[in-house]
Amino acid sequence: MDNNYYDNNYNNGYDNNTPMLKPDNYLVWSILVTVMCCWPLGIPAILNATKVDKLWTAGDYNGAQEASKKAKQFAIYGAIGGGIAVFLYFILVVIGTLAD
Repeated sequence: MDNNYYDNNYNNGYDNNTPMLKPDNYLVWSILVTVMCCWPLGIPAILNATKVDKLWTAGDYNGAQEASKKAKQFAIYGAIGGGIAVFLYFILVVIGTLAD
């Protein structure tokens, strides 16, 4: 059987007429991470989050998806870093109170 038959007719499950959905910009999460956890990673998250809508409106769909992905990564890394910092602070407080 011809392999082009599958490539041309099935297109990996995607229909060329299906509209693409705008990716989430993660702006709320980026702001929360900046304010509560880790501002050095929150600021790049906010910058990438604000790019998503601009790029999508301009027709740069791949750029919008990439900015969304980066905003999500920075927000996650900032939340994890903030959680680790709080955990280490708690451990140091406990050790400090036990040492007295």
